[in-house]
Amino acid sequence: MSNDKINLLWADDEIELLKPHVLFLQQKGYDVSTVCSGDEALDLIKERAFDVVLLDENMPGLSGLETLSRLKTLRSDVPVIMITKSEEEYIMDDAIGSKIADYLIKPVNPNQILLSLKKTLDNRRLVGEKTNTSYRQAFQEISSMLYSDMNYQEWVELYKKIVYWELEIDKSSDKSMLEILRTQKLEANNGFSKFIERNYLKWLNGTADETPTMSHTLLKNKLIPELNKDECVFFLLIDNLRYDQWKVIQPILTELYKVESEELYYGILPTATQYARNAIFAGLLPTEIQKKFPEMWLNDEDEGLKNQFEEQFLQAQLKRLGKDVKMSYNKITNHNAGKKLAENINNLMQNNLNVIVYNFVDMLSHARTDMEVIRELADDEPAYRSITKSWLEHSPLLDIIQQLAHKKIKIVISTDHGTVHVKDPIKVVGDKNVNTNLRYKTGKSMDYNKKDVFEIKNPHDAFLPKQNVSSVYIFAKEYKFFAYPNNYNHFVNYYRDTFQHGGISLEEVIIPYITLTAK
Repeated sequence: MSNDKINLLWADDEIELLKPHVLFLQQKGYDVSTVCSGDEALDLIKERAFDVVLLDENMPGLSGLETLSRLKTLRSDVPVIMITKSEEEYIMDDAIGSKIADYLIKPVNPNQILLSLKKTLDNRRLVGEKTNTSYRQAFQEISSMLYSDMNYQEWVELYKKIVYWELEIDKSSDKSMLEILRTQKLEANNGFSKFIERNYLKWLNGTADETPTMSHTLLKNKLIPELNKDECVFFLLIDNLRYDQWKVIQPILTELYKVESEELYYGILPTATQYARNAIFAGLLPTEIQKKFPEMWLNDEDEGLKNQFEEQFLQAQLKRLGKDVKMSYNKITNHNAGKKLAENINNLMQNNLNVIVYNFVDMLSHARTDMEVIRELADDEPAYRSITKSWLEHSPLLDIIQQLAHKKIKIVISTDHGTVHVKDPIKVVGDKNVNTNLRYKTGKSMDYNKKDVFEIKNPHDAFLPKQNVSSVYIFAKEYKFFAYPNNYNHFVNYYRDTFQHGGISLEEVIIPYITLTAK
């Protein structure tokens, strides 16, 4: 505990009888102010800041619960420890529902109070110290993994470990280990980029010993085999949902659902909606889609919407795999569309498969770049996770999920790609036909430093379409983003510290596939 004195307010109508307790706490370094009623406590709280309040439940005038309610209105952040003679359950329920820090039953001895104060005031510090100590131990384990020859599943496990510690340190009041974790995450992304460069084309061309589930095999491997005519399943594809974002919204959903399985799969390159999501629904790679459905595929340079045939792609895949199921498809791109779907969700219960594509996180990512207010609200990774959680808590999607839970409907949550927080510009020069994405470029006669990128000279090797015979694809790695020399400084300052996708990073490529069953 800090050497600064803790300011404690103790409200009890029998405070005179508690003087030995007060003296004990003062000897332990607490600055204790005492009052005999709820009204006096509230008056004092208006005048002074307190670190913690001890509150008797049974006082004349304002009861402890009434005082607690008014106190929380004045100072919602002040922890309150309720002390009472009564063990009646409704009092405990009311107190706990009002978010008290702890609950003690009279008679209490001084050590009980001291323990409660330490638990209340030192909890975050103690947890932070434990987190940092545990991460120091995990640091060595992660480092050893990075220097080994990992396969695709071991990379998944390593990424899970990094996200776990990122979230643990984020919850801690002591962030001293955060910079070390960021350095280790950068090292991991560097190694992962090299791993992808060595293996990606082998996976697509069937020459690897082992191949992960990827965008174009996701539904075939995971979802479609589970479909049957006696069950209704909702497949919720939340565009741009990273694994760490899933982990922060998971506690909201696990109040309604239990996690049947939590898997991570590999998104194809480019990690962009036009490529990855079309591949998911078609069950095909981009050039295969282009060949099979030439009128439904648009290249980067073409005008028009690039993802307007997802429902048709899915229907064709189901037919190809011999699955004759009744299905629906809905794409939600704004709040009102989400509300309308929530109001009519019962109409979908007769289907075997209901697909909902929810674009909010993708819109957030782009708004993070384009809108100053969002740039300020989500200027780093913890804030980006936080705003995602806040969105879900107030979105029609949560209303939909709550309705499905009530009906005991199974849901699957997944995504098409993640995003990465870009920091380091790399120069690229190209003509006006080169696409605008900051994490991948395709075109002819581009000039760039080959060390900075993953270069695919022949796009057809990666099942990627090309506009002309000399087209190539290049992908930014780690936290880099492409910038043109023209107006370079303005461009870099505008896009640095934004969230982008299309390239190679753990955050963009390794993404969640979650199966939930209603409790």
